[in-house]
Amino acid sequence: MKTKQFIKDNKERFLKELFELLKIQSVSADSAYNKEVDKAADFLVKQFNLLKLDNVEKIKTEGHPIVYAEKILDKDFPTILVYGHYDVQPADPYELWESPPFEPIIKNKKIYARGACDDKGQMYMHLKAYETLNELDDVSFNIKFMIEGEEECGSDNLEKFVINNKEKLKADVIVISDTSIVSNYTPSITIGLRGLSYMEVELIGPNRDLHSGTYGGAVDNPINVLCKIIGSLKDKNGIVQIPGFYDKVKEYSDGDRYEMNKVPFDLDDFKSHIDINEVFGEKGFSTLERIGIRPTIDVNGIWGGYTNEGSKTVLPSKAFAKISMRLVSNQISSEITKLFKKHVQNLCPKSCKIIVKEHHGGEPVIVNTNTLGYKAAYFAFKKVWGKEPVPTFDGGSIPIVALFKNELKLDSILMGFGLDEDAIHSPNESFGLFNFFKGIETITVFYKNFAKQND
Repeated sequence: MKTKQFIKDNKERFLKELFELLKIQSVSADSAYNKEVDKAADFLVKQFNLLKLDNVEKIKTEGHPIVYAEKILDKDFPTILVYGHYDVQPADPYELWESPPFEPIIKNKKIYARGACDDKGQMYMHLKAYETLNELDDVSFNIKFMIEGEEECGSDNLEKFVINNKEKLKADVIVISDTSIVSNYTPSITIGLRGLSYMEVELIGPNRDLHSGTYGGAVDNPINVLCKIIGSLKDKNGIVQIPGFYDKVKEYSDGDRYEMNKVPFDLDDFKSHIDINEVFGEKGFSTLERIGIRPTIDVNGIWGGYTNEGSKTVLPSKAFAKISMRLVSNQISSEITKLFKKHVQNLCPKSCKIIVKEHHGGEPVIVNTNTLGYKAAYFAFKKVWGKEPVPTFDGGSIPIVALFKNELKLDSILMGFGLDEDAIHSPNESFGLFNFFKGIETITVFYKNFAKQND
């Protein structure tokens, strides 16, 4: 009860602090926002110092800084490593936001802002959970925070940092709040994440834009060619047509698939949230399976030629597309990247040239549920929410989780509190007030549970 009361008594301050962070335009993928990303790192340094943590550092990298802090109370206490990120996705298209993306507001009992859920709101819950227990003199564990500024653009520099600082990051469990729950009535813990291979394709035709009357019909149009290539990447049944793409994909038994589909899921509700009449995906699999245990390929952006107001009759010189592939168990991002490059190069006609650029990748992850960390999370949800959480497979990617497993030899406990309706990566991103405060409370119980299990 003391925990609940402390959170209740400080809820306005907690929100005020979070809003200050949400106002910072920390878009890591766009160099125009570099100063804002740095400002967000400074904000966290200030907050960690206010929490009286030790060894608070803003660590320079070749890209954006990593913020680190720790409190080692007793070498015999278990150590919890908290990972999160303070960078956010670009807010484009701005015209689709109902309120400015970096001017957080509360509406319909939700916080609306870029980063509200992914991941500033969820990451900040951990700071407030630690503060709550510390103020109540209820800390019987050591804690380390490692918050990065490049998750949304690949975590390349964090990868180097982890490999070179294994002793510094030594812990007994890693906990991450950057995923979702089934609903506010059905809590869940993510046990699977898809991997990622993100590519950019440039198709080059003539050496300049051409008059579409003088040259149209006599010269291949790079946009037409690129669209043809993209259109061939999946067949009518949603099956990816890249040779070798499915060679290592893990196949699940009928029993395993039956258990996955027991997770409460309303298909009509799913469709209504995104205003579509029908779903689409790989034939023979449910929507939950398509998102959680099957790989896919999607175009994230495509452009070329004249796109401003009015008309300009040109045959464009170049066309571009950004394409991502979500990967599943046993697929390796570097191998899939090579298969993709080879395939699209083979599809390019002699009338054009093609350049394929790799942006970033990450490996898929399956979390071991037979660990003290998972059990601590399970019973935390059960106590706070009054229901047993269900295990789920998340369609998203957190590239660094596989590295944690390989380099630090630890599974990450994926305790997310977002909802599908929170529209992460989209205009009007939100995070429920219920989820924010319930998340803080659940995390405090997780910390205590993990410490108790390790007595």
